[in-house]
Amino acid sequence: MTPRDRVFAAIDAANAADPRMESGQPVELLYGRRMTEEQRRLFPHATDALAIACRGQHIERWLLPRSDYPQGREGYLLWRRDQSRRHAERVMSLMRDAGYPEDQTAHAGRMLRKEGIKRDPQVQALEDVACFTFIRHYMGDFATTQTPESLLGIVAKTARKMSPEARARALAEFPMPQELAAVFDLGDAR
Repeated sequence: MTPRDRVFAAIDAANAADPRMESGQPVELLYGRRMTEEQRRLFPHATDALAIACRGQHIERWLLPRSDYPQGREGYLLWRRDQSRRHAERVMSLMRDAGYPEDQTAHAGRMLRKEGIKRDPQVQALEDVACFTFIRHYMGDFATTQTPESLLGIVAKTARKMSPEARARALAEFPMPQELAAVFDLGDAR
């Protein structure tokens, strides 16, 4: 078993404990596998650090519930920051246990904390994979809970997070109503 496979197995074992279920599987176990599928489609020659960051992006996410934080945008952003730090530390620990050198371990941590997004191609790649995973697997159900105006705003925020290449690919791969497709056609929205 390769070091990457050992870390994947450890992430999957951790996420298998998620008490929440979707399609008969623990929610975060399914999410991690979906992230890996998207990573392999978008970045088939990914470094180990990127592949592991994709698989572990939501490791044990249920352990820090959103409900433990204040309502509203500030509470959400604080929760998201705390989650990314916790995910980074957990994944870095698993990588160290598998024998990865500190530079690769630290880079995976920076990716999971989203440090250098739009500047570090690997951090941007993780964000592109997360956005594709959201669009492919979660946006449809999510859209049913939003007003058309709110959905348009959320889709626009998602598109702004993506690289120009990922936005173009999303336009080519996903059929969208014209008003949603328009937010992906931003030119270079950096």
